[in-house]
Amino acid sequence: MYDHRPTTQPPPPPPSPPEPLGPRPGLWKRCLGGGLALWVLTAVVTYATANTTLLPTLILLGSFLVPGVFVLWAYERHGADLGLPVILGCFVTGGVLGVLGASVMEYYLLHPSLWMFLGVGLIEEAVKLAALMFVVRHRPRLRGRRAGLVLGGTVGFGFAAFESAGYAFNAAVTIDGIDLRSLLETEILRGLLAPFGHGLWTAVAGAVLFSFRRPDGRFRLAGPVVGAYLGVAALHALWDSMHGIALWLVLRLTTTDLDRSLFAQGYLPEPTARQEHLFTLFSVGGLVLVTLVGLAWLRSLTRPDPHPDSRPDSRAGRGPGP
Repeated sequence: MYDHRPTTQPPPPPPSPPEPLGPRPGLWKRCLGGGLALWVLTAVVTYATANTTLLPTLILLGSFLVPGVFVLWAYERHGADLGLPVILGCFVTGGVLGVLGASVMEYYLLHPSLWMFLGVGLIEEAVKLAALMFVVRHRPRLRGRRAGLVLGGTVGFGFAAFESAGYAFNAAVTIDGIDLRSLLETEILRGLLAPFGHGLWTAVAGAVLFSFRRPDGRFRLAGPVVGAYLGVAALHALWDSMHGIALWLVLRLTTTDLDRSLFAQGYLPEPTARQEHLFTLFSVGGLVLVTLVGLAWLRSLTRPDPHPDSRPDSRAGRGPGP
């Protein structure tokens, strides 16, 4: 006889957990290690084969590695809820618009003078903030210090990446042909200094700017915003002019017949062998001092945000693009 009792079925297996959205934690470390290995490999192959078609690969890897890694780190640690589209928009769109705007304004407004680097600082910090405001114009809920720190730093690092690519290209192309050693030295130096330049300055200014953003998305050019802009522009100008400042100090301490008109015309003589050590001390020490001031300012802005609604809502990562 057949048993008509219902047979028990095993319970279905539990559903597998959904795949996490966004990059896995620690992606910035893997990108740093892998990107550095690829850059070294590209440099070795370029040296060995003298293949000039590898120069764009070498320039792009070296110029974008450090800025891109820092943006990934900031996104993972502090800006995942801001949305990947706005991060990419700030890095690419903001960086390109910043470089283009600075190039046009510096070409028409600046001339060799004692105050030229102050003009550079004012122009470049202004165009980076303008690019930042343009990218986030359709995202009114992106407000507060934290959003400004992350997105401002992202625009600054994008600016630094595209600018470094231009400097590397100029270093490589000479009247005598391709100078690969100069290209590598330029990329190494700018890569090491990138975290303490454009990214730092625009992060500071962006934090103050976003702290005063209205709920409807309009930006207020309040007194602290203008003060922050002028402050980072001054740090920028001091950083760029530190070579001349150090040389001026060395000549003042070691020379009695200093012709000040040469500096006013933008002419900077080279230090002698006896002055080289003192010049290095002043120039490196000045850059360290400017960096410490910028980092202290940045640290002061990482305190708890006074705006209770500064956290963007869950829709911050969606919506119209920049």
